[in-house]
Amino acid sequence: MDKDAYDVIEFCHRHAISRSAFYNSLKNGTGPRIMRLGSRVLVSKEAAEQWRREREQGSEQPAAEMHTETAA
Repeated sequence: MDKDAYDVIEFCHRHAISRSAFYNSLKNGTGPRIMRLGSRVLVSKEAAEQWRREREQGSEQPAAEMHTETAA
């Protein structure tokens, strides 16, 4: 069964990022939306999807540009 929200460790594992990268992204405003439940920090499934889309859009480059960068 797929969860509706992930704790920080689950989110980091699913997205192959470290916990320090997660907290740094929150600090610099590029992290996912979070919910606090008591002392727990959770990321909803929808917030995780939105965060991934924003990361994809921020890293889009035309294929020709990527090829010339890697060939250099």
